[in-house]
Amino acid sequence: MISWRGGSAWHGTGRSGSAWRQCLLGVLAGLLIFSGPPASGQPAAAAASEPAASGPALLPVEMFYRHPDIGQVQLSPSGRRLAVSMDLQGRMGLAVIDLQGQQPAKVLVRDERADIRSFQWVNDERLVFSLIQLDVGGADQDFGPGLFSVGLDGGKTRMLVRIRRDFLAEPTIGLPPLDPLHHLLMVPAGGAGEDVVVGRWRLDGGGDLDSVVPLRLNVLTGRSQSLGLGMPDKVQGWLFDPQGEPRVAMARFQGQVTVWWRAPGSSAWVELARHPFLDAPFNPHSVDAAGRLYVTVTEAGAAGILVLKRFDFKTGRPEAEALARAPGFDFRGSLLHDSSSALPGDGALGLRLTTDAETTVWFKPALARLQAAVDQRLPGRVNRITCRRCAADDAVVLVQSWSDQDPGQLWLHQPARGEGAGQWQRVAALRKDIDPRQMATLDLHRFKARDGLEIPVWITQPRPAPAAVLGKPAPRPAVVLVHGGPWVRGNSWQWSDDAQFLASRGYVVIEPEFRGSTGYGSRLYRAGLRQWGRAMQDDVADAVRWAVAQGWVDGQRVCIAGASYGGYATLMGLVRDPGLYRCGVAWVAVSDPRLMFKWQWISDQSDEVRLYSLPALIGDPVADAAMLTDISAVTHAARIRAPLLLAHGRLDRRVPLEHAEKLRDAMAAAGHAPDWVIYPDEGHGWLKPANRFDFARRMERFLAEHLK
Repeated sequence: MISWRGGSAWHGTGRSGSAWRQCLLGVLAGLLIFSGPPASGQPAAAAASEPAASGPALLPVEMFYRHPDIGQVQLSPSGRRLAVSMDLQGRMGLAVIDLQGQQPAKVLVRDERADIRSFQWVNDERLVFSLIQLDVGGADQDFGPGLFSVGLDGGKTRMLVRIRRDFLAEPTIGLPPLDPLHHLLMVPAGGAGEDVVVGRWRLDGGGDLDSVVPLRLNVLTGRSQSLGLGMPDKVQGWLFDPQGEPRVAMARFQGQVTVWWRAPGSSAWVELARHPFLDAPFNPHSVDAAGRLYVTVTEAGAAGILVLKRFDFKTGRPEAEALARAPGFDFRGSLLHDSSSALPGDGALGLRLTTDAETTVWFKPALARLQAAVDQRLPGRVNRITCRRCAADDAVVLVQSWSDQDPGQLWLHQPARGEGAGQWQRVAALRKDIDPRQMATLDLHRFKARDGLEIPVWITQPRPAPAAVLGKPAPRPAVVLVHGGPWVRGNSWQWSDDAQFLASRGYVVIEPEFRGSTGYGSRLYRAGLRQWGRAMQDDVADAVRWAVAQGWVDGQRVCIAGASYGGYATLMGLVRDPGLYRCGVAWVAVSDPRLMFKWQWISDQSDEVRLYSLPALIGDPVADAAMLTDISAVTHAARIRAPLLLAHGRLDRRVPLEHAEKLRDAMAAAGHAPDWVIYPDEGHGWLKPANRFDFARRMERFLAEHLK
């Protein structure tokens, strides 16, 4: 149960012709891949690949790993228009649809050289966007997406921040664009202005980020004005109020975090807290239009769950009573406002957070009723409502609906007036070739590790074989998929390309939220400190044994796989539990934690991370040298005798190629060389579709050889 203090009504979402005008149908049919009537709520069935020699046809690799048809959707501040980034003849472009039907739909941006990365409305007549190239490897993006503005009048796009690569180096009129070290931080709410807030990165002498200076940037003139006058030193994180005024500044330097506050109407920054980065008394969360500060706080109790509280400036600490909590899960979410208004005193409409799935709590009874009507129309799904003029008779409602088996559907809804039932218009599927009836199911479970700590674990179950529909399915081969990070939450209840692809090949997918993972309380997170290759690794093995005990998994046919830290856990799983895993697949994997403390020109790890964060999280390179040697997969390479598929991006800046090369050479010297693949144009993961398809096929063949 989710509880909220201060709301009179709540509603949770989870599993368990017209006003839009007829012209919308034609526009969507041509631009948004409109895929049939809304009666069933399901997309057309996807085409299958050629049948395998010993079984039925397999769904094509491309279905899972291509880029989606729809990238992002957003209502304009007034709700009159809908902006969509979508696949337009092989490139992600930007189109705007007039929901009142008074203007024709327009493709505002489509470029043969680049794709829309993200966009936001500035006001009802203008948007800003950044770019990416989805047809080249991730290493070629060079970390400079730029910032551009475009108006609905079809005028020339204005470059506000130069893209780092020179393929879009075009002449500009008036003020020159800002350099690529500027990035978008936020767009003020309300939809009445012409400004956005960008951050200018200041680098130190070693090329590391020293601080971020906020600037107000006019999207029409390109003129900028600093918002950082009098700002404290070393600030890299900011929170703004809805009007775009900086209110919270956060610095992290030499292992210490400092939090400052600037009250409305004041120019002075006041220090609120200073603490070691692992021992925060609270974490700033957001600032509302009335200037109230919200923070997350670790609640007393065995699990140490994060809850949401208001900050009391009179006492200098968070209020005693929590505003919102979700037992078993850290608070992760946001307060919901009607973005068509950002006036001081505006109350929140609701609260959106993630438990196992995304959930919305509405404070306004009318919106709670609307959510209930949407959930009744689209049962068993997460139904995210975004509205404009939410309380008005002409409210505009966008519904993004998804499940574990469906990547997502988009709907427009006009709520009922009087006794009417309301009007619905299905817009598009995010991935038009995914048929949810062909996808696997995902569920969250919890089990006890060998030391008694409760560990969450996600289980993806393949669709049952026809012969097993009426009976209990026989245990299946499995892949334990270890998430990267590792100090992140690994999953939530939604469609996942890796898990669905593996399940489509007949494997149960086990995804443990091992100790060190976030999102489930500080006890689980802190139990992972300095436990690489030790208790963290035990949790992964215990998850496999638990799944075997449930009767879902054939314990003689299990492989381990993962990327980054997940790749490290794959390697150490083969070292520590050779009898448990038949094979391993590791990509962009850490092979030797000692290398993470080494300065390398190609690495994107800062001195702050190497000198202060990693010693606290993993171990001190001097005091814990023996332990770090013992948890290195390179040290134990001779013990890796199971087949291993090892892949890396040549230009990986997070985990440089040296990690893969050292392990490969050590295994070859021991007489057990891994299967080896390098993608020369990739960094820390695969972005280019051809590389994604190639690696999936390699993994498919490798697993089939060793598990079937």
